[in-house]
Amino acid sequence: MKKNIVFIILILVFLEVSTEGFSQTEKVKKPTKKNLTVKEWNTNSDTKTKFLDHVSIFNDLGLKIEEIEYANYGIKSKIVYEYDTNKRCIQQTEYDGRERVVEIKKFEYNVDGTKKKQSTYNPKGKLISEKEFEYIYK
Repeated sequence: MKKNIVFIILILVFLEVSTEGFSQTEKVKKPTKKNLTVKEWNTNSDTKTKFLDHVSIFNDLGLKIEEIEYANYGIKSKIVYEYDTNKRCIQQTEYDGRERVVEIKKFEYNVDGTKKKQSTYNPKGKLISEKEFEYIYK
């Protein structure tokens, strides 16, 4: 009988100690993307040289407005995002490293907010391709 009581006490003490961390942990704040710039850095394994690889810029609404990819010579490409009043991306303009437009993608949406159509244009505004989106729910 005494062994059972000691065993139960040991279990209760163990449970108290093992759950103590859970009750005292602080909630981790999730970072907001508002007015945020995220820089991604790479390190060359041979030379241990650190270099900028990618930058994402978010506006005061938390929407990505610019994405820049770097190479060892500087900017490789840049994408600029435009949004409608419903915070849906309506256009992506891709630039090369010399700030010349490479292509433009325009997006249309269904009433429920799902993407309906993507139209891709060359720098002169000529339609290159169209993609339609179909949603099948089961």
